[in-house]
Amino acid sequence: MLEIDPSARAPLGSSMNVTVRIPDELAQRLAAEGGDLERAVLEAIVADAYRAGRLIRPDLRRLLGFQTGHEIDGFLKAHGIDDGITPKELHRQLETLDRLGR
Repeated sequence: MLEIDPSARAPLGSSMNVTVRIPDELAQRLAAEGGDLERAVLEAIVADAYRAGRLIRPDLRRLLGFQTGHEIDGFLKAHGIDDGITPKELHRQLETLDRLGR
């Protein structure tokens, strides 16, 4: 179950906490390799949103704390996402850069 506290809606520039309830037995299996389950959930959500076109590469950098494009490329490859930029993605990135005044 995914819970988002409606009163926790964050103003622009801040963040929001989201609680995902997973039965203990399943959480243990999901974290069996000693990985960070919180990070795995974040990466899964981010990868899905990127595939759906709701996020662009600068969003990945911000959400996942990447410093370089190589880190983004590695993330996309690890999640089976073609790292080629589509014309739609390029257009969105250019719009974002225009909005940021870069």
